[in-house]
Amino acid sequence: MTAKQIITKTAVNIGRLLVAVTFIFSGFVKGMDPLGTQYKITDYLEALHIDWMFPDWSTLVMSVLLATAEFAIGIFLLFAIRRRLTSKITLAVMIVMTLITLWIVIAAPVKDCGCFGDAVVLTNMETFIKNIILLIFAVLLWRKPLEMPRLISRQTQWVVINYTFLFSIVMSTWSLWYLPQFDFRPYHIGANIAKGMEIPKGAKQPKFDTTFILEKNGERKEFTIDNYPDSTWTFIDSKTVQTEEGYVPPIHDFSIEDMKTGEDITQEVIHRKGYTFLLISPHLDFADDSNFGSIDEIYEYATDHDYPFLCLTASTEKAIRHWQDITGAEYPFYITDETTLKTVIRSNPGLLLLKDGTIIRKWSHNDLPKMADLAGKPLEKTEIGKMPEVSAAKKIAGIISWFVIPLVLLTIADRLWAWGAWIRKKENSNRILSTFKKKRKMRKKIVAGNWKMNMNLQDGVALAKEINEALVADKPNCDVIICTPFIHLASVAQVLDSKVVGLGAENCADKAKGAFTGEVSAEMVKSTGAQYVILGHSERRQYYGETAEILKEKVELALANGLKVIFCCGETLEEREAEKQNEVVKAELEGSVFHLSAEAWKNIILAYEPIWAIGTGKTATSDQAEEMLAYIRSIVAEKYGNEAAEETSILYGGSCKASNAPELFAKPNIDGGLIGGASLKAADFKGIIDAWKK
Repeated sequence: MTAKQIITKTAVNIGRLLVAVTFIFSGFVKGMDPLGTQYKITDYLEALHIDWMFPDWSTLVMSVLLATAEFAIGIFLLFAIRRRLTSKITLAVMIVMTLITLWIVIAAPVKDCGCFGDAVVLTNMETFIKNIILLIFAVLLWRKPLEMPRLISRQTQWVVINYTFLFSIVMSTWSLWYLPQFDFRPYHIGANIAKGMEIPKGAKQPKFDTTFILEKNGERKEFTIDNYPDSTWTFIDSKTVQTEEGYVPPIHDFSIEDMKTGEDITQEVIHRKGYTFLLISPHLDFADDSNFGSIDEIYEYATDHDYPFLCLTASTEKAIRHWQDITGAEYPFYITDETTLKTVIRSNPGLLLLKDGTIIRKWSHNDLPKMADLAGKPLEKTEIGKMPEVSAAKKIAGIISWFVIPLVLLTIADRLWAWGAWIRKKENSNRILSTFKKKRKMRKKIVAGNWKMNMNLQDGVALAKEINEALVADKPNCDVIICTPFIHLASVAQVLDSKVVGLGAENCADKAKGAFTGEVSAEMVKSTGAQYVILGHSERRQYYGETAEILKEKVELALANGLKVIFCCGETLEEREAEKQNEVVKAELEGSVFHLSAEAWKNIILAYEPIWAIGTGKTATSDQAEEMLAYIRSIVAEKYGNEAAEETSILYGGSCKASNAPELFAKPNIDGGLIGGASLKAADFKGIIDAWKK
């Protein structure tokens, strides 16, 4: 491997790790807080004035799908699963995300993009720079996807794929039903609300204006705290706007107001000693009322023990009355900003328990405390009244045990199996090598040129003359064959010394003669002076639909007319990545030439051509080529016996050049090359031929 290749591979895998970790983290925090992601999606839709087109359920589905997609892309990059497809998807996602963040930087529709949820808050410009860096690496991964080594074999990739999607969806569903396992917001368990609202001494204080929207007799007006009207007005909504910059404490928008009098009771609540229950519902219109019975029981328990129980909402009086009608709620209702309530708890409704102004418990409406756990005791004497002992470290350990450990164990098991299979394959290959290495001298060494559809008649004759003169002057240490288009055959035959350079055709028909316009029969080829014909080339299979049965007919006609056959076989990139190269090659030989008699087989030369290395500049490594040719020789031995296999010349055809020919030809089972582009220049072709002298 050259220094440039090492640098490229290193850059690709550094980028792969960076992009993978970013996507995994981004997808994880989004999946852990699907409601928070939904709120951010809604912010974008509102900025575009199209939020009316998307009901809440659709934005929630978008949230879960976005988190799952990001998490899956990250895992697939990390494990190098479906490398080419994953790299294309990654590039497409990064192009879209970069364009979106460019729009955010210019238009500033939101304060932060929310790419990492509440875990890491970046400015819009920081997000744009981050996306530019990731986009650069995404382009590199798209250009060089196969430079990413797999952590797990192709056969077991489906396990990781399914497990990743399942884990992400279950994680989001769990967080929706209960609460996010990790709470990165300022209202997390253990946070003291009063302390979160403190501003350091000397720090410049920002200024906010709160506007209240109220209605009376069908008329809506906006009021401030200074001119708040009497109770004959109905509260509709409120909004808080920052008017001056300054130090913003983690909790800066928490307020509790009496909806009838406008009295602010925030300080009274957050500084109260003892326990306080806060029922949180941004909008009672959309609150889940399936567990109202449990809420009422907790309210009655709180009343019995003199614990305040308040419902904080941003709902209208009409919505509150409707909630009271369907649930029988007797607890008092107070007004708090909608965005604040959505930030406090990801549940509608949700329940908080404060002790001395510190949040010690949070419950989803699906997981409210059971009265049996309280058993009529005061909170001081119950587990519910104490701060939970589950630490962030334990939660992280739980996530690792559920997701990371199974994948690590799967990877280790898969690698051990792969290494074992590789060792067994290597041992088998070595046995084949030792069997045939001794007899290599008996086999003909061959370099054959395949001109394909190149050269007019005059240029072709000139090239043939140049090759012939060079080899007459400097005798080759191998058999040399040039296979030309049909129009060249007769003319080229006249300028070649057949003792030095053999002549072959690139194809022949599968019919002996008849009304087959444009076809050239094996008999016609033979009549030009040619001795060889190439059959089964991948380009004939791919572009002209030549099947195993068609090739079988061609082989028989070629041999019947005294031509020696250079028969090609090889696999595509997809087949090699699926580790099916052996079965593909074996099927091609069995379908077209393995029916021949042992006598007819003596006129067959095999050429292994990895299709992914033809005309691409890519070359199978010498070890890969040797392994395949050793395998081919072994199945020839199975069919015709060791002696026939020892005498069969097998060529390598796949971007063979003068620079890599010596290494390839040094392998014991590689008997030469079927050369494409490099055979169109006499000097290049001669350089490959001379590799047999090294």
